Amino acid sequence: MSSHEPGQSWPPQPGHAPGQYPEGPAYGVVYTAPPTRPPSHRGAWIGAGATLVAAVIGVVGTYLASSGNDNTPAAAPAPAPTSASPSADDKPTRDATAGTDTTPTADTAPTTDAASTPSAPATPSGPAPDTVHWQGTLVITYVEDKDLDAAPPVMSEINRDNDFAVFPFGDHMLRPDNGAKALVWKGAAKAPTYEDCAGVVDTQATSNDIRIKTGLTVCGRTGEGRLVRMTVKDMAGQAGDTNATFDVVVWAG
Repeated sequence: MSSHEPGQSWPPQPGHAPGQYPEGPAYGVVYTAPPTRPPSHRGAWIGAGATLVAAVIGVVGTYLASSGNDNTPAAAPAPAPTSASPSADDKPTRDATAGTDTTPTADTAPTTDAASTPSAPATPSGPAPDTVHWQGTLVITYVEDKDLDAAPPVMSEINRDNDFAVFPFGDHMLRPDNGAKALVWKGAAKAPTYEDCAGVVDTQATSNDIRIKTGLTVCGRTGEGRLVRMTVKDMAGQAGDTNATFDVVVWAG
């Protein structure tokens, strides 16, 4: 009989690796390998931890080495943009809460104080006052008053537009009508100029009748404000056919 108790393992035989046991009737008992432990990951975790520590040490060492080197060249500045195209900052932005454009409009743009801006001199809307409006020979009769604002002067069908009339009153008389006024020029022998008449009409002229004679010069102003000079060239007729011929200049103002 065998000297081993049942349940005891046989010692490994020569030629077999540990954990392997021969099977067969020569030994009388079938043996199986002892259960093995599941593989352990402890070694893998240890390796990964070591790798991480080595990486951290390398980064810290690199930072310390670079910060301690004063001769490290500074980074080159970024080149200025050369394109003239508008950037994102130039584009209209939209208010996220109100949903409206915040780009300045004509209503919000700064305005210039009108008082600080020199204005251009006003351009005269009409001719200069001393511009000749009409000049020529004019006959005024007792029954035909004349509108000297017309060019040439005519008898207006609207009586209030007529400025001067001639009528007999012992002698020939010149009468300013409908707002016109006149005075006899008593200056030098020469015919008065625009400036000469303008200097006396507004202060001395009236709407009174003027006794006229050949060679007499009158300065006056029409109902519409035009300055006139009238020199008597001839007189004729009596009563209803009384008339007088004048050398007339009418200025624009």
